[in-house]
Amino acid sequence: MQPVWGYNCQSSIMENATQYELRLAERMSRLGTETAFEVLNKARGLERQGKKIIHLEIGEPDFDTPKNVVEAGIDALKAGWTHYGPAAGLPELRTAIAEDISRSRGVKVTSDWVVVVPGGKPIIFFTILALADVGDEVIYPNPGFPIYESMIHYVGAKAVPVRLREEKDFSLDVDELANSITDRTKLIVINSPHNPTGGVLSKRDIEGIAEAIGDRNIMVLSDEIYSRLMFDGGAHHSIMAEPGFMDRTILLDGFSKTYAMTGWRMGYAVMRPDLAAHITRLATNSTSCTASFTQVAGIEAIRGPQATVDAMRSEFQKRRDAFVAGLNRIKGFSCRVPKGAFYVFPNVTKTGWKSKKLADALLEEAGVACLSGTAFGDFGEGYLRFSIANSLENLNQALAQIDAWTKQNL
Repeated sequence: MQPVWGYNCQSSIMENATQYELRLAERMSRLGTETAFEVLNKARGLERQGKKIIHLEIGEPDFDTPKNVVEAGIDALKAGWTHYGPAAGLPELRTAIAEDISRSRGVKVTSDWVVVVPGGKPIIFFTILALADVGDEVIYPNPGFPIYESMIHYVGAKAVPVRLREEKDFSLDVDELANSITDRTKLIVINSPHNPTGGVLSKRDIEGIAEAIGDRNIMVLSDEIYSRLMFDGGAHHSIMAEPGFMDRTILLDGFSKTYAMTGWRMGYAVMRPDLAAHITRLATNSTSCTASFTQVAGIEAIRGPQATVDAMRSEFQKRRDAFVAGLNRIKGFSCRVPKGAFYVFPNVTKTGWKSKKLADALLEEAGVACLSGTAFGDFGEGYLRFSIANSLENLNQALAQIDAWTKQNL
């Protein structure tokens, strides 16, 4: 007799499906995560319960992708750009990127220096996979984007943090970096403008980093994903432009932050062609290629009008000014003015609360989603990260709700 499809059958299948112990590879125990998405899911769960949440946790522009870029993507779909493309990216897009980088960074690169991938994270992953062996040392900023540390641990390398300090405006202590370099150092990760602090590496900082490395055969992964989001007229500087560093730099950039194209999934790296060939092999083995129609839209993003980028940056600066000023009026909070990106990173040590506990309370009790500084490394304790990629109205409402909560709880 055949079983009736229902509870008993489903229960039996569930038992069969779980009778074997899941035996993960040991390296999976070393893999971290990005807390922003976990907090986002938790916040959405609270919203499903009927609670109103102001989302300041996720690092995503709240603007629409520019219309000309959307139309280019639609036209590409209609024209049949729906098939596989080259693993390194469409030649036309790689040429457009090379021209843009040559102009914006003051270096001369060609399309064979460019690898296009689905988002910026694969470049972090592929670079560390390609360059760092078990036991090699990789220097990275802490607090910093959590995927750096996660990937270093995953490949079995040694993660060597350089602490970013508030008293230095979260730039980077070049002396501390210099003292961290050893004979085992294989790769140094730098990020400017910086996530989560909004700190920026000045030209003098970049020159100091280059001097600290000297002529040693150490590669630099320079994460410049926020390069177009500099405030107060500040200029972006890339270590790739420093003498002797073109061949030692992997420049990471992309479309998500600059053009509000997070869902299009498109990032890229610029690096010496022999390394680009190996990174392309990793892409072939994992992602195959980046969606063709999104790359056609990317060509329009780079070569089309840039007014929307300027307008978005201007709006982020206004929000930054308002939100930082508001935070500095709240009991227990003090916040420096970030010079780039779209985050603020207030010091909350005077609240007397640990960062994670405070972030959880603000979400659950004040209705404001933010991230604990410890989501970005151990040196993030004592801080919170707020994304200002939300309307000024919502930012002001968030400030009011945080202020009201602190008056009741501190």
